[in-house]
Amino acid sequence: PVPRDYRRARTVADPAGLLARRLADYRAVVHRVGADEVAGTIRRCLADRGVSTMAVPADVDPAWCADGVRWLPDAPPEAALSVAELDRVDGVLTGCAVAIADTGTLVLDTGPGQGRRMLTLVPDYHLCVIPAGRIAAGVPDALARLDPARPLTFVSGPSATSDIELDRVEGVHGPRTLEVLVADDP
Repeated sequence: PVPRDYRRARTVADPAGLLARRLADYRAVVHRVGADEVAGTIRRCLADRGVSTMAVPADVDPAWCADGVRWLPDAPPEAALSVAELDRVDGVLTGCAVAIADTGTLVLDTGPGQGRRMLTLVPDYHLCVIPAGRIAAGVPDALARLDPARPLTFVSGPSATSDIELDRVEGVHGPRTLEVLVADDP
């Protein structure tokens, strides 16, 4: 038998604040917003970046899709965006299954508002909305919320790697820029 006496639950006074700090440590751009500010903040983020085309899971909250941007819904298998189409968009907008405050990690499981794995790995910019209720304090708490039979993608900041001389290169295995909205629960 495997000993299971490790700490399974943790209490954090401000999980959203801890998540925001950890994500910022990873060079993600983080915004803390009220539940009623999500759509307006998305609009500002996209305008600040000069975004004109965004990919989005077909079931994402339509209130998030700002006017003035061309939205390309990804609805596999019938209307799945190709790799070439995803490579041409300015970015992708999704939610996530759970976020881990301790590690600054987002977990996507292809559930509602997240889309398939390719959708979040090909575009160079990923804008992710995280409701505060989806933030787990630690890894054991987060894993307890996930279905291990689903495909899980763990994202800790923008994609980056370093060569042997420790020169950091971003955007090699996924988006070069990760922008996160941590939204208060309504």
